Amino acid sequence: MMSGFDSFLLPVLSLILIFIFSIKIFMTKASKRQFPPGPRPLPIIGNLHILNLKKPYETMLELSQKYGSIYSIHMGPRKVVVLSGYETVKDALVNHGDQFGERSQVPIFERIFEGKGITFSHGDTWKTVRRFSMTTLRNLGLGTEITEDTIIEECQHLIQYFESYRGA
Repeated sequence: MMSGFDSFLLPVLSLILIFIFSIKIFMTKASKRQFPPGPRPLPIIGNLHILNLKKPYETMLELSQKYGSIYSIHMGPRKVVVLSGYETVKDALVNHGDQFGERSQVPIFERIFEGKGITFSHGDTWKTVRRFSMTTLRNLGLGTEITEDTIIEECQHLIQYFESYRGA
């Protein structure tokens, strides 16, 4: 014979389980529609178990051969779209820049740096800084032949500096 507590607990647990499974099914269907194919992730660690952490580019190359030049992987709980190949990256940035132009937001970095710095390529602060920087650089001669000559000269100095440490 069931006590009053047991008869109350069973329907509540059933509703909780139905709710959890409904959310899981909804999230699975939604994620399959929005992201390209990729390897099946494990809970919490995602696809980190298949990555060669010393040479992740090798794993990425293998995955691109299996799933194509656009695929998705999970870096821990975060889903990431990977583009491989010059033409794919060029097409994404030139023709679909609004979808691929921003970096992902990392909440801890946003708190630490308050949305300022080179790691934040979104928002009004970024647009204002970028506009100011480009205007200033153009006023200083960016894009002119004189600037190009200066850059080439500085690159030659840098190469000489690197070569002085050869074998060190």
